[in-house]
Amino acid sequence: MLNLFDQKRWSSIIPYLFLAPWLIGLVVFSGFPFLSSLYLSFTNYNFVSSPNWVGLKNYLTMFTQDPQYFQALKVTVTYVLVAVPLELSFALFLALLLNKGIRGLGMYRAVYYIPSLIGGSVAIAILWQQVFGDNGIVNQLLGYAGIDMPSWVGTPDYAIWSLILLKVWQFGSPMVIFLAGLKQIPQEFYEASSLDGAGKWKQFIHITLPCLSPIILFNGIMQIISSFQAFTPAYIISNGTGGPVNSTLFYTLYLYQNGFGNFQMGYASAMAWSLLLIIAFFTGLIFLTSKKWVHYGDQG
Repeated sequence: MLNLFDQKRWSSIIPYLFLAPWLIGLVVFSGFPFLSSLYLSFTNYNFVSSPNWVGLKNYLTMFTQDPQYFQALKVTVTYVLVAVPLELSFALFLALLLNKGIRGLGMYRAVYYIPSLIGGSVAIAILWQQVFGDNGIVNQLLGYAGIDMPSWVGTPDYAIWSLILLKVWQFGSPMVIFLAGLKQIPQEFYEASSLDGAGKWKQFIHITLPCLSPIILFNGIMQIISSFQAFTPAYIISNGTGGPVNSTLFYTLYLYQNGFGNFQMGYASAMAWSLLLIIAFFTGLIFLTSKKWVHYGDQG
């Protein structure tokens, strides 16, 4: 029989036993690859030979001798800066409509959320390729109106916009969060402003947006991070090339080409850490500016 000391000691160990599977998974599947990629970014590892230490060579090559890197960065930043505001605006617009107390709200919410679940899948990327292809549904409809357009995904000027449209279509997740936030805004605010003569637009600007600002901050950061990591649509639509003329060469696609196409895992690891710092920069910038436009309920 265990004495009192052993019982207390065993009781303190039990929580760690329950946590052990998660801790092992964290170390093996997250911690070890995380630190390994940092080490490999300073080597010339190529899958075949052992990694050799090259110091900052991968980073110097990336920033001074690789024009493809800056093309990939340009395409990705353009995608993020255009797609995220459009997606959030459309999600907020639909959330405002659904917040009117319409019948079947649960069904609409579920239907609109589906694109967020399947929008990043291979199947949807292939479907998108067919819809916006040379003989796709969009061009067929435009043809009935007498408008002759080239392939949207095969023309450098339009290819990135087809991917931006696919991103905007995945509005379900931020829409559901916006809808939950709208329901938390006290109706007394709107009633009081109506008595003062405020119209719908002024209520939206001076009540809805300030009250939703913490949720806009959350949605914005989450969508920016996921947009920087977008890979599948560009890979499927361009058949892994980033074409036409590198117009869909996303950062993650170029990273993949270097790592698994050219077997430059050291260089790809350096790109991965560079991407981490880029995302951290944008996230930090948003947090810094948030002091000016995000309003919390406990503020005076």
